[in-house]
Amino acid sequence: MLCDVVVRETTEADMPAITAIYAEAVNAGAASLELKAPDLAEMTRRWRVRASKGYPHIVATSSGVVVGYAAARRHRPSPAHRFLVEDSVYVSYHAHGGGIGRALLGELIKLCEISKFRQMIALIGDGNVSSVKLHERLGFRQVGLIEGSAFKHGRWFDTLLMQRALGEGNCSLPQQN
Repeated sequence: MLCDVVVRETTEADMPAITAIYAEAVNAGAASLELKAPDLAEMTRRWRVRASKGYPHIVATSSGVVVGYAAARRHRPSPAHRFLVEDSVYVSYHAHGGGIGRALLGELIKLCEISKFRQMIALIGDGNVSSVKLHERLGFRQVGLIEGSAFKHGRWFDTLLMQRALGEGNCSLPQQN
């Protein structure tokens, strides 16, 4: 049982733990469809790029130890897609089933709404039932399936697309800056 769970903004000191958690996901299955786990320098570079562009990046800790993280990033480079973000949520295997993913994704959604994003999507590798259920519990719905979109661990994987509106979604025009 995890205790004293705190969700907070990521700091550079969290990057070794984040790198290890992500490596578990890359190496174990289809939660990540990368073929090789990035090293600490690459993970730190990715975090810095996202943070410098104002995309939320958070961690969950239990008794002061990082047990999961979540981040948003731009889905497409086109300026027309500037209100659309893609989420990533990864939880250390020893912390699965403890509500960490729900706490992280819930907070990530709130932060993205505060940042005036309007839609969030999740790209989920097939067979990741816990990720699908997590996203459904937080208001996502399936909007597509890309069959045979990734090849990893000697087999083809489908990619499930899920989506949820943030704030007013597409029911109003965004404020122009």
